[in-house]
Amino acid sequence: MLLTHLNARQLPAGWPAALAPVRQLAEQRLELTAPVAFFVGENGSGKSTIMEAIADVSGINSAGGKAGTKYASAGPTTALGEVLDAELTTTGLRLLHGPRLKRRAFFFRAETLFNLGQNVSGRYGFWEEDLTEQSHGEGFFTVLERMVHGPGLYLMDEPEAALSFLSCVRLVGMMKRVADEGGQIICATHSPILASLPGAQIVELGEHGMRTTKWEDLQLVDHWRRFLSKPDFYLRYALDNE
Repeated sequence: MLLTHLNARQLPAGWPAALAPVRQLAEQRLELTAPVAFFVGENGSGKSTIMEAIADVSGINSAGGKAGTKYASAGPTTALGEVLDAELTTTGLRLLHGPRLKRRAFFFRAETLFNLGQNVSGRYGFWEEDLTEQSHGEGFFTVLERMVHGPGLYLMDEPEAALSFLSCVRLVGMMKRVADEGGQIICATHSPILASLPGAQIVELGEHGMRTTKWEDLQLVDHWRRFLSKPDFYLRYALDNE
């Protein structure tokens, strides 16, 4: 483990303090207990907000990219990143805040990945392939296989965005391998496939705040089970409103 706890100092008024999970971070620490942790919740629950803040305190640009790189854009620290505290192990301090060229951390953001690729593809320490010449799914794995391996902190925000069912299963296998190699992964996801990784910590975000839960108890999993059993039960409401 590289990062063991998260907590926020006094939050400024307004957003993002209006989000229940963020308020909870200011009231109590979130303990990370496994090499792979998933943040699961509806759109707007605060998953990406917290992921961006973790990137900030880990020395990674919140828009995505690699820790310690001089090619990262110099964007401002996010509002939560300004007040978030992360407790790191000795190994975590070395890998995240040691000499720039030896830092091992990467933030994989699905929505900004191809913009990042235009700036770093072919540069030393990144990947050689031109992502624009690959499908989205192929491009995702080009980056993941090059940047996510061995000891280090790897943040992922909805990595399933361009992946098929089988590719998601493949990514679960990659996550297990990285954890076995001494890496730590924190991933925000809507995928019940990714969240099913055995031994992973699952943190469910919502109006209740944050709570660690089991895969089979996730609201996400319950919705998918119900939909696959009776899709008409869900679709009739959406179609009737069109």
